[in-house]
Amino acid sequence: MSNQEYIIREIEQKDNTQLAFIVRNVILEMGAPTVGTAYEDKATDQLFETYQKEKAIYFVLEHQNNILGGAGIAKLDNFEGNVCELQKMYFLPEARGKGLGSKLINICLEKAKEFGFKRCYLETLPYMNGAVKLYKKNGFQNLEKSMGNTRHYSCDIWMIKDL
Repeated sequence: MSNQEYIIREIEQKDNTQLAFIVRNVILEMGAPTVGTAYEDKATDQLFETYQKEKAIYFVLEHQNNILGGAGIAKLDNFEGNVCELQKMYFLPEARGKGLGSKLINICLEKAKEFGFKRCYLETLPYMNGAVKLYKKNGFQNLEKSMGNTRHYSCDIWMIKDL
């Protein structure tokens, strides 16, 4: 499959069910906790509605009318400052290793710059080795502690990138 067959587009309401399934299945696949992660977030079932606010956007990765993953940008919760968060970036196995993660990160970061954010924060889990490598490859650097309060207390890898 060539990357031309993949479409990255803004989320639509009809995508909610498929995306919630992807988020939860990837968390289970990685052996990650279901508490203190996106697995239990109410927003996971309502991603379209969650991103219908100022300076927020969620993109989906689609192939032949099937959603294979997605990622979003929004202001970092409970933090004073001009920092956004890369949120809910999950890909099914068939979308991994094709450069699509970097492409989606770049689209999200360009949008973050358009929104006027100066830095981008993210949280992830040590179980997600591939994701950590991807974030580092895209210029994210490790932090000693979390920023804001995302309520994802099981996520203990924190990263930041200047935009």
